[in-house]
Amino acid sequence: MPRSFNTAGPCRPEDDYMLPASVRLPAVRPLIDAKKYFVLHAARQTGKTTALLALAAELTAAGRYVAALVSMEVGAPFE
Repeated sequence: MPRSFNTAGPCRPEDDYMLPASVRLPAVRPLIDAKKYFVLHAARQTGKTTALLALAAELTAAGRYVAALVSMEVGAPFE
């Protein structure tokens, strides 16, 4: 199946056209290397999940880090 432009839900590089996370979030890698934290804050459907999934894959593939995805979304009803 040829790649396409995805406008709903997380993008997958093998299925969708997208920029690498390192290009979209250039300031994040130095923060990670310096053992700092960062906040990715943006409006809905702007690519936050896609960027973090791609960043996790890049970090894990590099062999220096093992990225884990944790979602706090389930806790939202308890606010």
